[in-house]
Amino acid sequence: MTDRARRLRGLRRVVPEGRLGRAEARAARPVEVRGARPRRRGAQPKVVALGGGMGLSASLAALRRITGDLTAVVTVADDGGSSGRLRDELGVLPPGDLRKALAALCGDDEWGQTWARVIQHRFQSQGDLHDHAVGNVLIVALWEQLGDHVMALDLVGRLLGAHGRVLPMSAVPLELQALVKGHDPDRPDDVDTVRGQATVALTPGEVQSVHLVPSDPPAVPEAVEAVLDADWVVLGPGSWFSSVIPHLLVPELLDALTQTKARRVLPLNLAPQPGETEGFSPQRHLEVLGRHAPKLALDVVLADEAAVPDRDSLAEAAKRLGAAVELAPVARTDGTPRHDPELLAAAYDRIFRMHGRIGPWR
Repeated sequence: MTDRARRLRGLRRVVPEGRLGRAEARAARPVEVRGARPRRRGAQPKVVALGGGMGLSASLAALRRITGDLTAVVTVADDGGSSGRLRDELGVLPPGDLRKALAALCGDDEWGQTWARVIQHRFQSQGDLHDHAVGNVLIVALWEQLGDHVMALDLVGRLLGAHGRVLPMSAVPLELQALVKGHDPDRPDDVDTVRGQATVALTPGEVQSVHLVPSDPPAVPEAVEAVLDADWVVLGPGSWFSSVIPHLLVPELLDALTQTKARRVLPLNLAPQPGETEGFSPQRHLEVLGRHAPKLALDVVLADEAAVPDRDSLAEAAKRLGAAVELAPVARTDGTPRHDPELLAAAYDRIFRMHGRIGPWR
């Protein structure tokens, strides 16, 4: 038995109702933890996941396995690659992280996986289309046709058969700026302003803090409503300064996160990110988040048990945010710092059951 198989042993699956046949449904069904308290039939937690990039995609790929009531709220500060080019040329929201979230919500059946590959496909050419993602172009086209960000994303989700909804965190394109100490190696003690999400994500030096331009961007109302109506809010994982913390810099969204009756779980990254969080310990990630949103309380911090060298320090940092630490094996076994969707789903499912509310979920 492989290591991954041993870690998954003890999980059972439940075949969902729907249009899939039995064999296809077996591959797409949600993960349940054996021995856990069963949910009342039809009861599912309302979950909102916030973030961007591959971190949010990993979380969504896990969460869609355990709930059908799932909303992704996605950062819109990306200014690199295909998204940055479309943003500069057309003045639109950067669609890339929204596209990745939609792809992560595609089902495991043939329809879902085909569409996931299509919208992630990038053109290869010597011309202007080079490296543009099909999904980016599709999303922007629908924005121009419908004149409504949310309606267009909902329509793409229906086309893909997405197992959840994708919303931008703000209706205006945002610029991420960071104060970085030692950005210039020749001036290691100086603090400079670094502009742009793509630059911040790879910046040398030590990121002190980040902020958005404009400083008080409007939140998408549907995103605020989803957070206020949720049972669970999942913040992260992902690039800490460029994908996770930006949600806390949108005033209306931060207000919703502090006022919601939902419980809040923060899954930590499996390793520091080169440049952005180089040398960060797990507890330092929490300290940085607390400095950017001192009024935000958490309920659970989820970490991979193999990625926490100092459990006492992490527990103390989590306690200052009001949270308990849950350790679980959630990493892939291929040596890369990536989350395994099924293992992460099992960890979320256990947390929702152990720390959730009494009753169906409301």
